[in-house]
Amino acid sequence: MCLGIPGRIVEITDPANHLAKVDVSGVQRTISVRLLEKDMPEPDDWVLVHVGFAMAKIDEEEARLTLAAVAQLGSAYTDEIEAFDSSQII
Repeated sequence: MCLGIPGRIVEITDPANHLAKVDVSGVQRTISVRLLEKDMPEPDDWVLVHVGFAMAKIDEEEARLTLAAVAQLGSAYTDEIEAFDSSQII
């Protein structure tokens, strides 16, 4: 199962290549924000992350509610966080 998980932008690490560091439940990873280039996120913005890409900007309340809901999925949520932790953009 693949989930879109809320993450908070920590920093824009490579603006030319549309890369940003995001924090998802304490796991930090570099992701692509290219799909949001018309509304580029900034540090402390929340985004919905799926397979290493920021798919949409979301507000903090939506992020909080979504994180609470996906945490109730148990192993599906844990598996997704583990997959996120072990992934990287090359």
